[in-house]
Amino acid sequence: MIDRLLTIKEAADILRVSPRTLRRWDETGKLEAIKTVGGHRRYCQEDVLQFIGVERDLEDKSACIYGRVSSHDQKKKGDLDRQCQRLSAYCVKKKYKVGHILKDVGSGLSDLRRGFNKLVGLVIAGKVNILVIEHKDRLTRFQFNVLEKFFNSYGVTIECVDKPDKDSEEEFVNDIMMLMASFSGKLKKDFS
Repeated sequence: MIDRLLTIKEAADILRVSPRTLRRWDETGKLEAIKTVGGHRRYCQEDVLQFIGVERDLEDKSACIYGRVSSHDQKKKGDLDRQCQRLSAYCVKKKYKVGHILKDVGSGLSDLRRGFNKLVGLVIAGKVNILVIEHKDRLTRFQFNVLEKFFNSYGVTIECVDKPDKDSEEEFVNDIMMLMASFSGKLKKDFS
């Protein structure tokens, strides 16, 4: 997980010391800072909290469940509801406090999914600490690592509960076909 970086003022406010004290602590190794390219000090939020004895307890964090299926047919068969039930059971077992359950029907290639966009807004607003998904392809088909880094930068941990099953492999093939159709349509338009 990538920890959120605090400015020297933010860290000083949390620790109730002056920025000058933080600079001195950094020089003596008592609480080390990360230096930016411009020479500014940044502090890992986790380090600052541990310094004052606050341990991050994921059980007290707000979790968000995100479920997605590709088609309305899958939703009609109950696949989406069963997926969210499995994720809810996982959260109960881990003793997570679930604040949001978001569901989408659509391709994992689309960034226009209503639930996905609501999720991004919740992450940016700091209302989610843990994102629980069945598998990374439920969140996105490509560039999962980029999304994970983005969410981590807001202090959000992504937990994937399961490995992909046969249906998700079939769905992946369908997404590849849709991607190829999309690109071929654009190429056709450009050469017309």
